[in-house]
Amino acid sequence: MAAGVLGAGIALTATPASESDRDGSGRGQPATASQIYQDEIKDYGVCRGTDPVCYHEWGNGWVEGEEKRILIWSRTAGPRHAHLGTPLGAGLNPPLNADNVAQAGLKAWAEERGIVVDYTEDLASFGNLNRYQAVVFLSSNRDTLDDTAQTNLMQYVRRGGGFVGIHNAFGAEYHWPWYEGLLGGANFYDHAPHRDGTVETIDGDDVSTSFMPSEWAFKDEWYNLEPYPSYVNVLLEVDEATSLNGRTAGHPGHGAEHAVSWCHYYDGGKAWLTTLGHDAAAWTDTAMVNDDLFRQHVVEGLESAMGIKPFCTV
Repeated sequence: MAAGVLGAGIALTATPASESDRDGSGRGQPATASQIYQDEIKDYGVCRGTDPVCYHEWGNGWVEGEEKRILIWSRTAGPRHAHLGTPLGAGLNPPLNADNVAQAGLKAWAEERGIVVDYTEDLASFGNLNRYQAVVFLSSNRDTLDDTAQTNLMQYVRRGGGFVGIHNAFGAEYHWPWYEGLLGGANFYDHAPHRDGTVETIDGDDVSTSFMPSEWAFKDEWYNLEPYPSYVNVLLEVDEATSLNGRTAGHPGHGAEHAVSWCHYYDGGKAWLTTLGHDAAAWTDTAMVNDDLFRQHVVEGLESAMGIKPFCTV
C-alpha cells in the first residue's frame, strides 16, 4: 500500500487519525482537536483518506443499468492552457473549436466506453450535478465557481459523487479550503519548464495503473505542490532526477517522493487526481511517447471515480 505523504521526503501511513480504530469497531472515528493539530497535517473538517468508511452511498455513484454520464468543467479565470484552446461558448455542450483538443479528446475517450459526456464553461450550466457520476475539472484554474456553484459541488460530492481533477485543476479555487482537501490536501505551487521525465508506477494494483510498466517515459510540466498530498493512495510518482529541477531559488522539487497521480475518499465522495496532461499532443492523435498509457490512465481513473470499476484499491 502506498504511503500518504506529509511533505517532500517525509512519509507516513495512509490511515489518518480520523480513521483509526479507536473504539474497536474497525470503523473510522472523528479525530480530536489534539490529534488534528499535532500531526502537522492541515485539517479540512471532513472524513478523508483511503478507507471506504468515508464514502456515502447516497445516490451519485453509478449502479448497474443506469446511464453513465459525466460533466467536464474547463472554465478558466487566469492563464489558459493551450490544450483547452479558446474559451467555449455559453450553455451546455456548445460547439467545440478546433483547438479545444483536451475537451474533445476526453469526450471521445469516454464515449468509447459508453459514457455520455456533457461539457461546459458556463456557470449557469453547473447546476444539476446529481445527474452525473463524475465531475471532471479539466485544467480549470483560478476562481471559476461562485458561492452557489461551490455549494452545488460540495452537496454533489457528499452524496457519493466522483471527482476527477486533471492538470491545472490544481491551480483552481485557491481561496477555498474544502476544494484543496478534495485535491488530497494539495495545491499547485510552481513548475520548472515542460520537459521529459520518467514516471514510476507506485501502486500497480489500481485499475488506473495495472497495465503500466514499473517505469515509463513521459513529457509534462512536473508540478510542485504546497501543501503536498496527505492521506491518499499514491499511484504514480516522477523520478527524483526529474523532480529536483536544479533551480537555485524557489521551490526545489520533491525529491524521491514526487506524486503525480493519487486517489482518496473525501467528504462522502471519491476523488481521482493527476497533475499530468500539459502537452496538447497527449489529448490528440499526434505522436507522443506513451500517450496511450496516459489516455488509459485517465479513462480507467474516471471509471473508478464513477463507480463503474473498483476505486482506489490499497
